[in-house]
Amino acid sequence: MSEAIISVENLGKRYRIDHLNNGQRATTFRETITQNTAALWGRILRRSQSRGSVDSDTRPKHEDFWALRNVSFEVKQGGVLGIIGRNGAGKSTLLKVLSRITEPTEGRVRIRGRVASLLEVGTGFHPELTGRENIFLNGAVLGMGKAEIKRKFDEIVDFAGTEKFLDTPVKRYSSGMYVRLAFAVAAHLEPEILVIDEVLAVGDAAFQKKCMSKIQDVASGPGRTVLFVSHNMIAIQSLCQQAVLLERGRLKNTGPAASVVASYLSESMESNRAPTWDDPATAPGNRIMRMRRISISDGNDLGCTSLTMQTEIRIETEYTVDATNALLHITYHLLNDQGITVLTSGNKPRVHSAGNYRAVCRIPGNLLNSGGYFLKLFIVQNENTPIYEKEDVASFNVKDTAQRETACMGREPGIVQPILEWHTEGPFQQ
Repeated sequence: MSEAIISVENLGKRYRIDHLNNGQRATTFRETITQNTAALWGRILRRSQSRGSVDSDTRPKHEDFWALRNVSFEVKQGGVLGIIGRNGAGKSTLLKVLSRITEPTEGRVRIRGRVASLLEVGTGFHPELTGRENIFLNGAVLGMGKAEIKRKFDEIVDFAGTEKFLDTPVKRYSSGMYVRLAFAVAAHLEPEILVIDEVLAVGDAAFQKKCMSKIQDVASGPGRTVLFVSHNMIAIQSLCQQAVLLERGRLKNTGPAASVVASYLSESMESNRAPTWDDPATAPGNRIMRMRRISISDGNDLGCTSLTMQTEIRIETEYTVDATNALLHITYHLLNDQGITVLTSGNKPRVHSAGNYRAVCRIPGNLLNSGGYFLKLFIVQNENTPIYEKEDVASFNVKDTAQRETACMGREPGIVQPILEWHTEGPFQQ
């Protein structure tokens, strides 16, 4: 049995958050200046009134936030470990600790071998330098020697597909060209341990497929160990043998990737049935438009989340618009329990005045296969500009209750299961 190349024991990472006197945190530079100036004048006035005494309530207050706490696991040499969890679960913080970008507050991490990180694609690129110059600069930032970069130069350029623009400053590159070149450099590292954070989100669909193939090649290399963070459950299951699930900074589950992913998706579905948001501050959306309620039913039993393959599915969305004369619409991506997008649909764009609205979408019966489904929400402005998105805003189950005339061993394969028209003729004479 191979020895652990990464060992994490009771790992914890704490951040200290400073609060101002009114309990609110500044989120922008302007807010910081405004709040600090107001606090300064407040102290000056109170000092003049109390002859130099300082009110203790004016002092900044602190809050400890644990991004990670009591996390322990091991990775064997040559293993590929998937790290999953919701946004804010601590995945990126964990990778930064393992990459030695930040120090842990408590616990211990033991790593044997050279580590390379693909955490922020394009780190180290200089906009005024050409693509050729940035390959050497970025390669050096990532730990590659000049001889190694020269040896892999043609392969990097071919992978990125930017050979015509090698001597053009990267500030003139499109965003797609920029990330393709950046990923190409990072993907050609040859470390013992490769740490990857959601890099499959870069580029178009064809390039993402190319990235996946490259990562599979890296993972299959002799003795190569890979840590892979992604929201793409299909990628996690196809690339990783093992997975860990983080929740609010703590390790919730670990084991074979398929079982951890299934548990995560099932639990996500159970916790997102027929959501209602009474507090606008916590409701999905932004200052233009916010959700109030999403109800999924069969049209007769409102709020029902256990549906059959034969029933029509009614998705009712209530929302509030705070803007005036805003051209808006909502779009849903419907994903199955494997993370595959089954369909996309949205209401017709219309000019909204301030007020409450209801949108209803109907999915016909005898279309979806049995299993769990999740809705990903997009709020779109001016017909094609997404201004907000949120995963797993609601979920539901579809059950198979059909009496089939054909033999079936359990769940039928396929993303959808429509009833198609068949007609059989014969027998015919030869």
